[in-house]
Amino acid sequence: MSGAPELPARRDEAAPETLTAGPASPTGSASPARSSVHASSGKRLGSARPRQEGPTDLRLVPPALAAWGTAALVLDAPPGWVLGIVAGCLAAIGLLPLARRAGWASWSRASAAAVLLCVAAAAASAGLHGADLRRGPVPGLAREYATVTAEVEVTSDPRLTRPKVRGDHVAPTAVLIDAEVRRVQEAGGATLVTRAPVLMIVDLESAGRVVEDGRSAPAGGPVRSPWLGLLPSTRLRVGARLAPAMTGGDRVAAVLRVRGQAEPEVVGEPSAAQRLAGRLRAGLREATDGLPADARALLPGLVVGDTSRITPELEEAFKETDLTHTLAVSGANFTILLALLLGPPGLAQHVERRGLAPRLGVSLRATAVLGGVLSLGFVVVCRPDPSVLRAAACGAVALLALATGRRRSLIPALATAVLLLVMYDPWLARSYGFLLSVVATGALLTLAPRWSAGLRRRGVPPRLAEALAAAAAAQALCAPVVAVLSARVSLVAVPCNLIAEFAIAPATVLGFAALATAPVAMPVAQVLAWCAHWPAEWIAQVARTGAALPGAGVDWPGSWAGAALLAAVTSVVLLVGRRLLGHPWWCGVCGLALVLVVVQPPPLTRVVTGWPPPGWRLVMCDVGQGDAMVLAAGEGSGVVVDAGPDPQLVDHCLRSLGITRIPLVVLTHFHADHVAGLPGVLRGRAVGAIETTGFEEPADQAAFVRRQAAARRVPVTRAAAGEQRRTGELSWQVVWPPPSRPPTPPPGSHPDLLPAHPAPEGPNDASVAMLVRSAGLRLLLLGDLEPPAQRALARSPAAEELESVDVLKVAHHGSAYQDPGLMDRAAPRLALISCGADNRYGHPAPGTVAALRAGGAAVLRTDRDGALAVVGGGGELRVARD
Repeated sequence: MSGAPELPARRDEAAPETLTAGPASPTGSASPARSSVHASSGKRLGSARPRQEGPTDLRLVPPALAAWGTAALVLDAPPGWVLGIVAGCLAAIGLLPLARRAGWASWSRASAAAVLLCVAAAAASAGLHGADLRRGPVPGLAREYATVTAEVEVTSDPRLTRPKVRGDHVAPTAVLIDAEVRRVQEAGGATLVTRAPVLMIVDLESAGRVVEDGRSAPAGGPVRSPWLGLLPSTRLRVGARLAPAMTGGDRVAAVLRVRGQAEPEVVGEPSAAQRLAGRLRAGLREATDGLPADARALLPGLVVGDTSRITPELEEAFKETDLTHTLAVSGANFTILLALLLGPPGLAQHVERRGLAPRLGVSLRATAVLGGVLSLGFVVVCRPDPSVLRAAACGAVALLALATGRRRSLIPALATAVLLLVMYDPWLARSYGFLLSVVATGALLTLAPRWSAGLRRRGVPPRLAEALAAAAAAQALCAPVVAVLSARVSLVAVPCNLIAEFAIAPATVLGFAALATAPVAMPVAQVLAWCAHWPAEWIAQVARTGAALPGAGVDWPGSWAGAALLAAVTSVVLLVGRRLLGHPWWCGVCGLALVLVVVQPPPLTRVVTGWPPPGWRLVMCDVGQGDAMVLAAGEGSGVVVDAGPDPQLVDHCLRSLGITRIPLVVLTHFHADHVAGLPGVLRGRAVGAIETTGFEEPADQAAFVRRQAAARRVPVTRAAAGEQRRTGELSWQVVWPPPSRPPTPPPGSHPDLLPAHPAPEGPNDASVAMLVRSAGLRLLLLGDLEPPAQRALARSPAAEELESVDVLKVAHHGSAYQDPGLMDRAAPRLALISCGADNRYGHPAPGTVAALRAGGAAVLRTDRDGALAVVGGGGELRVARD
């Protein structure tokens, strides 16, 4: 009922001493009583937990790095260069013995030969993969933008494009599918057999769509399309237009744009493995259907990398806190499953191991077989694409650690995984995800154990020391790469990852259990998913809370030079931090300073930065090409007029002002550059109501506003001229649009079939315009009114009250389309223009700016001056810039 330790891998390693039962055989091999490496259930092999010590074996690291770099450089190289590299490496291998005899090389001949051989192999593999993008008819047809009929094989899960604001509209939603063209036929030409990777874009505006969950649609609901249900390995026939690849250095030979095809024409069913994976994934989605929104979106991502339900808002919170690795399949998923089988990673360097396998008495060979089956199932369910293969390879590092208990085998295992994967798929050499995965794994294998030991020596509890060291090591090495991708550095990544770490394992394990039971027992799967939703909600709340902190991140140069600078800064911080660990008081001071930088209490921020200025009355937020303003309505309270195009920008503006209560949100009209940022306004704030124009166009954005309001139970009302409101010292009057009046019905018509009033010429002319009074100041906010509505406003009953205002929010971002009569009547002292830097519309128009200045107004604009705060009262008027 006892076991013996494993035999050492090398003769020069001493076998660890443990208390064991049963003598060793005369030959020195383990006796049958010692054939198992597992302890008996509930018992340990001995009181000691010896570690396998010895120098780290780095012999495979140079070949792996050489192959990685070669693959990254050679993918775009012409065939002649590839042949030259391969021939040169082979010739160099042949000359190595001569170089050794002549004394030109002091390096081991085997090591040099291994590096050269790996360079040659990587160059050959990369050359062949790169040639796939240039051979066959597809690249030539793409350069001609030819219309073709193609037979393609789907190679990835379909995914939707995220909504993007372009000017005053949201870009149409499309489905993106990675595929391979197998046959292609140009109009009137012969069918050609080929094999070319393409990116297939299905335009849903022309293909048609219906409502499900997760994305905005023109009809106001989320998107569902038959294209989204396709499984990898499915073969389709499509009529499409080819176009050159949008960016160089990618693994696609062309873009295949499909228009007007409502449903895919399937000519070949997916493989049995993909059908099984599809049923399992669909079962998990069904099991999570009844959960709260965050858990419902997050659990499929945690388990199998299905992020189709992740909202842009939640995704942004995960990016801000560097928790995005939890939304994709990673080695951590595989490690958690292996830990259930073999024991916790904390015992990887000890002889004793725990887990289901040793407790059930499963032998080492049977355990290895189970691990292999688990690996295969993981790859099948999570799709055998490069990202999943990378995750399985990195998870195999943990498998080797748990199976051997020796630290020295981990770096060679990681190097081997890198080498094999780069040879198999050279495009991984240019993948930021692959780079982050390898760097993070390397940090956990090299830095984390040393840092953990150092923390334990200073009295930190072992479990906390291991978790803190792992999070800090991964962040220190990955942050420069993340900065290149996002041009931002998270200051809350380590604490957020540390806090979320405790929930990742239970959420993943319960999620996989729900995945496995869903096809056979859906009620059981739903119970397991309900149990998993608690840790999933915890992770989502950690991300939202961390992202909501004012100092959660800082902007950083998004280039490799910026990455090098961040690496240097990180090194300095680590060196200083190491010295500070011996001075608890200084550690406390530095920790308090970091907390203040991240939390940014409004009183302290105002003292340090001067923003927001005391006594501010109106702030025009800098939200790019859009509108967002805040009217002061008391301490921590403000009326918001428009929300801009980006939730993050308007949320940042409101946080900098300390706004936590919003009595009213006024959306002047439904163009995206005024309403798309509404989720950022509603995020974490008490909102009384939303007031909009009665002209609900564009329909998709009007429906978007109503969905956002309904989700947070905020009432929506319509504004009309003559309405007057007050809150504290702030009061305002709606001066446009005019109230609805039923037109006189023509003879013989039914009144109920007539519109309430003649429709305006467009959404801009239906904008809500307001005359605001605050502390003696009069402010005129014109939305995006154009000349016809401006002239009508100048002739309206409120025209006399519009004369000689203090501040004018210039209509339509200062465009050239302004009514001179209204500007002359308003005669503002200060004109504010909200527009984006280098916008493609030429806003503000030079003529509009000149006319305002000629009328005596000071003109300020957000593209040059940033956020603007109007301060003062009565005759005093000042402007502060952020």
